[in-house]
Amino acid sequence: MKLGIMSDSHDNIPLIARAVALFNREKVDLALHAGDFVAPFTNMEFRKLGARLVGVFGNNDGDRPYLLKRFADIGELQGDFRELEVGGRSIVVMHEPKFLEPLTSASHYDLVVYGHTHKVDIRQGKTMVINPGECGGWLYGASTVVTLDLETMRHTLHTL
Repeated sequence: MKLGIMSDSHDNIPLIARAVALFNREKVDLALHAGDFVAPFTNMEFRKLGARLVGVFGNNDGDRPYLLKRFADIGELQGDFRELEVGGRSIVVMHEPKFLEPLTSASHYDLVVYGHTHKVDIRQGKTMVINPGECGGWLYGASTVVTLDLETMRHTLHTL
């Protein structure tokens, strides 16, 4: 099973479109978004995704009820923290890295995905950590996403 992992898209429609196209080319089975979609209209590009989308809210996601409504038929958005089982792996998705160290040191999860910092952070270990950086490219000028093979836990960082 292959994951597409992104965060902090911040309304950048052209780069969301590139990320979706890349995930479709890579044939991801599930896309994870670690928050900061920002506006509900971003769902127009996410509708083109050939996989289910699971995401959490970020600190800049203001109209959460309307985001939920617009994304309801694309996938699942919920709260600030999401636990899921995928491909035999236990995963946590969150926006802010508030409990990152306790989550990774407890070794209860196979993968912890977070965003918020807009900086790539990928750590191998008993618990793998992935911050894919910023899809939107607004803060640091680099738009990045990650694909991850859940069987081998091998990742690829993609620059859009």
